[in-house]
Amino acid sequence: MVNIKKISEVTGYSKSTISRFINKTGYVSENASQIIQQAITTLDYTPNSLARNLSKGVSSQIGVVIPHMSSPFFIQTISGIMEEAYLSEYSILILQSKYDKDEEYSYLEKLHSKELAALIFTSHSLTLEEILRYRKYGSIVVCEDVKNMPISSAFTSREKAYVKAFELIKHKGFKHIAIMLSRDYYSSVTSQLTIDCYEKVFGLIPEHSLISTNITTFEDGYAAGKKYANLIQKPDYIFANSDDVAAGVSQAYVEAGLHLPEMMGQENQVSGFLLNISTIDHHFKELGQAAFQLALKNDCDHIMINSEVINRNL
Repeated sequence: MVNIKKISEVTGYSKSTISRFINKTGYVSENASQIIQQAITTLDYTPNSLARNLSKGVSSQIGVVIPHMSSPFFIQTISGIMEEAYLSEYSILILQSKYDKDEEYSYLEKLHSKELAALIFTSHSLTLEEILRYRKYGSIVVCEDVKNMPISSAFTSREKAYVKAFELIKHKGFKHIAIMLSRDYYSSVTSQLTIDCYEKVFGLIPEHSLISTNITTFEDGYAAGKKYANLIQKPDYIFANSDDVAAGVSQAYVEAGLHLPEMMGQENQVSGFLLNISTIDHHFKELGQAAFQLALKNDCDHIMINSEVINRNL
C-alpha cells in the first residue's frame, strides 16, 4: 500500500514536506510540488481522508447515534438529517447503539479523538450528564427536551398534542384504552409523558393489562393485537405509537373475526390514512433538519417543534 513514506523514498523529500503539500498546511516550492505531484500520480496514491482530517484537527463527518431502524421516529429523523447534509460539505455516519451504553460511550470517544465533527443522539441510554461531559470536545445535539441543561437539543413538544388526543378520546366516552409504547415508563421520556398525560386527563393510571411495551413495528402491533383479542375485558379504544403499529393491531382483529375498536396512531403514515384513523404528526423529518443545523453551530441552542393531532374520526 502506497503511503507518504513511499513517496518520500521516491522523491527524496522529507515526509513533513510531503505532508505539507498534501494537506496544504505550509510552504512547498513549485519545483518540489511538481515532483511530489508526479510521484502521487505515478504511484496512484490516495490520501487517507481520516488521517488528513485528524492532522488538521477537523473532520467532515457527523455521527448520528440511532438505537435501531424499526421506529418511524428514527427513519423520518434520519431522512431530515440526510437531506440537510446533502446540501452541506459534511457526510453522515450512522452509528447503531441498540441502547448499549458502552457503544454510546465509544461514539463519544470518536468525538473526543476528532474522528467526528459532531454527534447527534436521536435517543440514548446514557444520562444527559454523562453525555454532557464530552460537550467540550465538539458539538453534541440530543433529540429531546433538555430543560435548562447546557446542551443543544431539537425536540418535538408532544404534551399538548397528547392531552388533546386523550381529551378527544374521553369526550367520546371510551374508558378501556390500550396504550402501546416503544419502551417502559422508566426507560423513556416519551413513555413517561404518554402515561402522565393520560393520568392528567382521566384522573387515573391506565389499566396495566392494556399497556404494551417494546412495540415499534407492524409485527409488534399484530402480536399486541392478538393479546388484546384474547382478553375478557377487551379495550374499547387503542392508542398506538405509530400508524403502522395500529395496522398490525387491525390485522390481528380481522383474523380473529372481531370488531375493531376505534384507534389513534402516530407519525401520520400512509397506513393511518388508509385505515382512516386519527393520528399525531410529530414532524420528525423537520426535527432531523433542525438537529443537523444545530450540530453545525457548535453552540448551546434549542429548537422546539410542535406535534399536531390530525382528527379523522373523533
